[in-house]
Amino acid sequence: MFLPRLYAILDVGFFPDAGAMFTAAEELAASGVVLIQYRNKSDNARQMLDQARELQRRVGDRVKLIMNDRADLCLAAGFDGLHVGQDDLSPQAARRIIGSERWLGVSTHNPEQLAQADKTTADYLAIGPVFATSSKVNPDPVVGLEGVRGARELTRKPLVAIGGITRANARSVIEAGANAVAVISDLLREPRKSAEEFLRVLG
Repeated sequence: MFLPRLYAILDVGFFPDAGAMFTAAEELAASGVVLIQYRNKSDNARQMLDQARELQRRVGDRVKLIMNDRADLCLAAGFDGLHVGQDDLSPQAARRIIGSERWLGVSTHNPEQLAQADKTTADYLAIGPVFATSSKVNPDPVVGLEGVRGARELTRKPLVAIGGITRANARSVIEAGANAVAVISDLLREPRKSAEEFLRVLG
């Protein structure tokens, strides 16, 4: 699989309303972003499905869309993939639901979790938080660039680094062995301009 260098995450909790998130999605797509994860930890399934379908309608023809956590909504909204955390569905159960064609990503936070996830049918693995992050209420311990290097040695699957990644430090994360950087906060202000700068930095 080809994983683009910039993995944008749209977390509805960071926007004043869903409309602002849709606008950000369109700006990201216009900038050249080709992979977006939709994350929603607060709304009910009906609201999530409505938002996911609207994202699909607006940018689905230009962008690969990944659903966070919810395998059922991934299918219902016609998304391209699913991302699960350590407390969500197991990768095995998720794969049974979404089938073999859709992408499956798994979040890991230490070498043990990463080695475990590497044995699954996950298409890519995420490691983090690399740096201190403000987008999680109870973040796992920071792994640093050393954690990215260590993760790179433990898997041949594509590796996504997440957590506190900005335009200023993104390049160092790629140099440490990540295939892609996942970004939430540093894309919020002027999403199009921010994404274009990220894409330049990441080459």
